Amino acid sequence: MPEDASPKLSKDSALNYLYFTLPMALNYQRNSYALWASALSSYSDVETREIFNSQYVQSIDESKLRQLLMKYKVALQPVKHCATWRTLCQTINNHFDGDLRNLFSENNWNIPNILEYIQKTHKKEFPYLSGPKICNYWLYVISNYTDAKLSGTEALSIAPDTHVIQATIQLELIEAKYVNDSNVQSIVNQVWRDLLTGSELSLIDLHTPLWLWSRNGFQELIS
Repeated sequence: MPEDASPKLSKDSALNYLYFTLPMALNYQRNSYALWASALSSYSDVETREIFNSQYVQSIDESKLRQLLMKYKVALQPVKHCATWRTLCQTINNHFDGDLRNLFSENNWNIPNILEYIQKTHKKEFPYLSGPKICNYWLYVISNYTDAKLSGTEALSIAPDTHVIQATIQLELIEAKYVNDSNVQSIVNQVWRDLLTGSELSLIDLHTPLWLWSRNGFQELIS
């Protein structure tokens, strides 16, 4: 997966949590592999590594932050992307002492509580990360790439991005006409929720296989 491009930090470190959070908020209508490759390049360069230090980001001016974020194209939009990054760093500093693990601890490492906090009560403080698709997928990534032991995974949606939607259409679970429907994400979530009722799978468990299947052109499996 795109997120596999990482510096392989200690799973339990505060820095590791930040590494898998900040770039996620810029993952909108862009190539995910390119984004995470850019993140890794930025971390590997001592000049740009500090973009993952929320306290440092809050201490520098906009032009310096823009220079650092755009050196390896972590940010593609010089104003919006940089503002999103800075706002998240300010939130992490002001509310969680620069350590995202405090966010999870305050919400008892419980996904429904975390979703409520980020998507409803403090939505403005988590630009784009609070979106229905990214927030769900971000928590899935956190559960796989950090030491977080999150409860309530059944509350996560399938995080229906373009690839998941196209895979659902390919399986003829929804009609192609729904691809431009403003409620297509809800429609996809509901059809998979109905199908998985009574199974041991959570919705988010299907995101990765469907995403990869679509991205690789729906190649048939040969046994």
